[in-house]
Formats: sequence, structure tokens, C-alpha cells
Amino acid sequence: MEVFTDKHLMREWSRRVRQAGETVALVPTMGALHEGHLRLVELASAEADRVVVSIYVNPTQFDRAEDLAKYPRTLHTDLKALEGTSCKAVFAPTEMYLPGSATWVTVEGLTDHLCGLTRPGHFRGVTTIVSKFLHVVEPDVAIFGNKDYQQRRVLEQMVRDQDFPIRVVAAPTVRERDGLAMSSRNARLPPEARQRAVAIPRALEAAKDSYDGGERRVGALLGPVRTALEAAGATIDYVEIADDATLAPLPDEARITTPAVLAIAAFFGGVRLIDNVALYG
Repeated sequence: MEVFTDKHLMREWSRRVRQAGETVALVPTMGALHEGHLRLVELASAEADRVVVSIYVNPTQFDRAEDLAKYPRTLHTDLKALEGTSCKAVFAPTEMYLPGSATWVTVEGLTDHLCGLTRPGHFRGVTTIVSKFLHVVEPDVAIFGNKDYQQRRVLEQMVRDQDFPIRVVAAPTVRERDGLAMSSRNARLPPEARQRAVAIPRALEAAKDSYDGGERRVGALLGPVRTALEAAGATIDYVEIADDATLAPLPDEARITTPAVLAIAAFFGGVRLIDNVALYG
């Protein structure tokens, strides 16, 4: 496994690999790797000949300075974890923005809802840095997890609109044994809040069971979810059923007639967690 901090050397490596007739998959991360990330690497290895993992804490996607300051930097541990995987190269730049950078990549529409409302500037930072990684690594495939559902949809839109010659693969959400979606943020949960946070996957599962049983009224599906989270002591950021095509939330009085997603963002012990479940069929 090779480690690159220089973007030019990273690009040269990728071009050599592709000129030799092999394909490259990119798994973008901000480090603090956990089992969910390692699953993405294994999925990527099934999609391409060589896997590149990027590790970079991107400052432009944080809407709160304290969140950026608290985000764990664990590069040494991350590299150790990747040594036992099919990862062939790690791109861990110390900086990705040149002095005086003034160019942003912005996806409109899909970023107007859900996390886009409560985290201003977040998706602009995500799309800009991922665009830069795609230019540096020049992969054939990019892997994004479905836990960050809105982010994955936004990045798919960016790749399509900007004519990147890249195939986007959506990876299933990886969960802890009790159902909580794996996230680097989970390590910041106080033990008592960690126990209460399982209310998120349980509420999603109950809503999906209700949907599969024939319930299509938005309010009837969302009401129990909101009640369950409040009973668990969550501070709710949003609980919405959104149209899958636009990510615009459906009003409580509406009925689901097209593919949708039930999305949650809630705070437990001061830590913001997100999760979702698809409502299709």
C-alpha cells in the first residue's frame, strides 16, 4: 500500500495504473476509519482493480468551527486499519486548497432540503472537495455510502452534470449489532446517549414495517418516529419523508405515491446523528 500526500504524485500513480489497463476505485473519507469504511473498501475492490482511499478532514464542509476542531485526526491508526484490506493507495494530503482559492462547485435543488437547511454551506464544501479528489485521482469508480443519503444523491448529480467519466456506486449502510448506523461520530457519544441512540434505527425499522404493511399516509408514518425519538431524549433536527427525485419533504397530509426516503437527523448527547430508510415499492 502506497501513501501519497502530494496531489501530483497521486495523479501520476493513478495514470500509470490505468495506462497498464487496470481500473481505479476511489473511496473518499475524512479518516477516523471504522468497520463501515473498511466495508466500502472491500466493495470498491469488487468494482475495480485498484482501490484508493482518500483521507482528508475537509474544513469547508463544517458549518460549525467547534465540529471541525473536535473531528478526530487518526491518520496513523487509519493506515494500520487499511493495511489489512485491498486498499492499494492512500491519498492523505495536508492541504487541498491553494491560497486565494475562490472557486466552488455547487449543486442546486437537492441541497435545498434536509441537511442543506440546517447546515448552510455544508454541501458546497462536500461537492467542491470531492470534485477536486476526482480530478486528482481520476478514478473509474467512486464509492459513497447510503448512510449519507442526501450527500450520495448530491454527488451523483454533480458527477452527471460535470461529465465526470466515473461510475458512482452506492454502498449499503453498515450497522452496529444493535442497529445504529456506523459513523465516526459514534465514538463521541457518551455511554448513556449511545444506548438511547438506538431509538433511531428502531424507529426507522418500525416505520418501514408500517409502510410495507400498506401505510402510505406521511403523517401516520412520521408521527410514531418523532414520538419515539422524543421519548428517547433526542433533540430532533429533522424527521422527514422526502421525494426521492427531489429530496423535497412531503407534507404530513400527503400520501406516498412515488419512491421516497424517510430521513432523520437528531442529537444525542450533543452529537448529531443521521440515518434513513428507503420507502420504495
